Amino acid sequence: MSTEIKQSGVKKVVLAYSGGLDTSAIIPWLKETYDNCEIIAFCADVGQGDIELEGLTEKALASGASECHIVDLKEELVADYIYPTIATGAIYEGTYLLGTSMARPIIAKAQVEVARKVGADAVCHGCTGKGNDQVRFEGCFAALAPDLRVIAPWREWEMVSREDLLAYLAERNIETTASLTKIYSRDANAWHISHEGGELEDPWNEPTKGVWIMTVAPEDAPNEPEYVSLNIDQGRITHVNGEALTPYGALTTLNDIAGAHGVGRIDITENRLVGMKSRGCYETPGGTVMFAGLRAIEELVLDKTSREWREQVGAQMAQLVYDGRWFTPLCESLLAASESLAKLVNGEVVIKLYKGQAQAVKKRSPNSLYSEAFATFGADDVYDQKDAEGFIRLYSLASRIRALHTK
Repeated sequence: MSTEIKQSGVKKVVLAYSGGLDTSAIIPWLKETYDNCEIIAFCADVGQGDIELEGLTEKALASGASECHIVDLKEELVADYIYPTIATGAIYEGTYLLGTSMARPIIAKAQVEVARKVGADAVCHGCTGKGNDQVRFEGCFAALAPDLRVIAPWREWEMVSREDLLAYLAERNIETTASLTKIYSRDANAWHISHEGGELEDPWNEPTKGVWIMTVAPEDAPNEPEYVSLNIDQGRITHVNGEALTPYGALTTLNDIAGAHGVGRIDITENRLVGMKSRGCYETPGGTVMFAGLRAIEELVLDKTSREWREQVGAQMAQLVYDGRWFTPLCESLLAASESLAKLVNGEVVIKLYKGQAQAVKKRSPNSLYSEAFATFGADDVYDQKDAEGFIRLYSLASRIRALHTK
């Protein structure tokens, strides 16, 4: 397979490297295309699991990289990106908990930091020209390091398929564990795992059991429910079943507990940023429980208008995170608004896990606005029901005036 015409002006590139087929081919392609530039492999450990990280440095060096930097971002991801985002209530198109989207800003930020450390003049990613991630990464690069050149091989090279990439590596005697039998395209981190491709490309096909990894099938989950308690402090989960845990520790603990009950599966056809629709299956077991807990405490502590505002913030935040605009003034503003409201979101909630469902069944908060004395259907001494008559007359005054004018 012929190589591209050599390009100059790039001496050192930091590549977002996973060890998969695409990035294994990118390393030799960069050296051939950009005048034998030096390649620094960078991998973000965002909780994708030890299997994906095992032997990664050796793979990168064997493919032609001069160094490989594996950066542990797990705690920072959950504490500084996931927790603030879920406190806003951000859910994309009503169902997607933004698992892939939330991880991209911290990965891009760490990649830029490695680039600065090694004195690189370019950064490179393996995102395709069809997906959302190219926009997310490059939007972050633009905000954090506009001076660095961005190289996107899928928009430059002539290869168009998995077969092309395998042939390219074979011609250069570069070993890879990839094969033509790969069925699904997956992205994993501590928050979730996504699945695309294979039979999922036809929305008429029900996902087979081979799709799912983090969760058991709800019909195969235990026949007895499990109850899990969460302590929440200013919109952040601090304890699970009474045990104090770091943000990452709380998430992984809930992933294990909820995944065993089939909690956190969704199958959606979403609108990508680039304009097309895509079908994906997502597993977010621990995150689903966290959302249920936060919403339960919010029901107790946020008044009507504050909750309406939080929902507006959440809707805007979901779109912003999905579109890759984390490092923007708008994001800072939305997070500040959410943080202000979250000061009241304190309390304890018990979530019932059963056959794929996570339901808040107990909740309490020192900031609760709920008063049994006022809400009771029984006799009370604190609420004069006659007062409602005047309130209703004033509340409906505009409607009454309009009706009088139309007679």
